[in-house]
Amino acid sequence: MRVDFTKMHGLGNDFVVLDARAAPLPAMDEATARAIADRRTGIGCDQLILLEPSDTADFRMRIFNHDGSEVEACGNASRAVALLHGSAARVETSGGVIAVEPRDGGASVNMGEPHFDWDAIPLAYAMDTLRMPVGWEGLEAPGAVNVGNPHVIFFVPDTDAIPLGEIGPEIENDPLFPERINVNIATIVDRQRIRLRVWERGAGLTRACGTGACATAVHAMRRGLVEREVTVMLPGGDLEIAWDEGNRIHMTGPATESFRGSFEWGDFA
Repeated sequence: MRVDFTKMHGLGNDFVVLDARAAPLPAMDEATARAIADRRTGIGCDQLILLEPSDTADFRMRIFNHDGSEVEACGNASRAVALLHGSAARVETSGGVIAVEPRDGGASVNMGEPHFDWDAIPLAYAMDTLRMPVGWEGLEAPGAVNVGNPHVIFFVPDTDAIPLGEIGPEIENDPLFPERINVNIATIVDRQRIRLRVWERGAGLTRACGTGACATAVHAMRRGLVEREVTVMLPGGDLEIAWDEGNRIHMTGPATESFRGSFEWGDFA
């Protein structure tokens, strides 16, 4: 079976997008997603995105990380899918329904409401998620936010001074996080700007993470460290994040189509 794909990226966070809205594809499983995402023997990507029909929205977006695990949300992929779709749409994800709208060179996404309760993150046991009484190798008192997927956020004087590639896997897989966690290391530049690096659950170090930018910005706003609209500066580029009075997070930033191609499903299944 020959399958078409679109290769896209948002600030260097790259995706293989498969469109099964008009014609169904064989069932996607962890092994197949991992094989397609492999950068040496597959097409290669941080996340595999599968578009399907939806009963509750214009269409459904499923997200598979580089390791094949299926996750709830991806902000950068949401912008890429908006660009591919070509018009405003409501998109069903495992983390909830989001609203996307393409713009010149990218898209704006209404990411929905953040969740702060410990069992909504989720954590293994109850604690205050504004300043968690935990730490790892000098990283202490983080916050936790669920923005469709779970994030832990640390504020440090210099993001580049933290060996995130070493400590990221340890925090991601800590028993405190029963569904694992995305790890955000942030520096407050001023009240309008945040510098951020992210270790993504199931993907590792990434040049950009849209949900990480949303989670970090909202946590900084909740702590009173920044204004309600900020620029989050990631290694791949900048995202604009706003948290409105209706408790909705809005993310705006670029997305790019890299190329299109096709493959034999049986090569990876």
